[in-house]
Amino acid sequence: MAAPDLLAALVAALALAAPAAPAPGSIEGLSASDAKAAAPAPPFRIADNLYYVGSRETAVYLITGGDGLILLDGGFEAMAPQVLANVEALGFDPARIRLLINSQAHFDHAGGLAAIKARTGAAMAASAEDAALLARGGRGDFAWGDKLPYPAVKADRIVQHGETVKLGDIRLTARLTPGHSKGCTTWQLRTGDRGKAYDALFLCGTSAPGYRLAGNPLYPRIAEDFRRSFATWRALPCDIFLGAHGSYYGIDAKRAALAAGAARNPFVDPEGCRAHIDGAEQTFERQLREQQAAGPR
Repeated sequence: MAAPDLLAALVAALALAAPAAPAPGSIEGLSASDAKAAAPAPPFRIADNLYYVGSRETAVYLITGGDGLILLDGGFEAMAPQVLANVEALGFDPARIRLLINSQAHFDHAGGLAAIKARTGAAMAASAEDAALLARGGRGDFAWGDKLPYPAVKADRIVQHGETVKLGDIRLTARLTPGHSKGCTTWQLRTGDRGKAYDALFLCGTSAPGYRLAGNPLYPRIAEDFRRSFATWRALPCDIFLGAHGSYYGIDAKRAALAAGAARNPFVDPEGCRAHIDGAEQTFERQLREQQAAGPR
């Protein structure tokens, strides 16, 4: 399969795609579209102890507590300095990052983890399937093979479905929602805003961009896993709707509304969360039907 432009895939499929060749103006060898997705963006506060420290499109989150900080995802490899600078810009010391967690072991979300881990000394937690892919630096992926490598990083802790990771007063619960990656992990956080308590949900990835869903010898259970994941997402509370890419949840409009002093936090969007899950499930089922109708490759 020819490698499509990544940004086009993000816009069209809200998903990962193989990169195009590097182009003039790229960031440290990234293609022009990847560089656009990794372009710096100002960090900001989403809720009480929850902050956005990612790029223009590639999401990275900071959760703060009295005993240290937790970082969810690391962005592209080239984003690591940017992520740490965003943490500092918010007034936090990156050295206080005690735990790294990952949503999906793809190059645009895990590429910066090795550098951040080396800089901070933080421990890292990941699901078993994605921990194996992280340790291989993205090589041997069921969909992308060795096309999208990144610096390998070792998980210090393997998390199971429903397991809670704790750092002082911070509690994050892992929900294994495989399909987009074999160990794709959706994270739950109980947080607050303006005196109200909310459940924040970080969707790891709901799409199957170019994936073989029927008769995949490298991932025979992929369709079954996706269906189980959609059932899991539907059962989870989702007040603050977040995800691995800002375009999942309309980050630009919501950030602008928040900065303008919106009366209600725009990131509190359970309706948008359910609509995203519905749309992704419909797309998945259509892809699966089309592949089944086409027969074996």
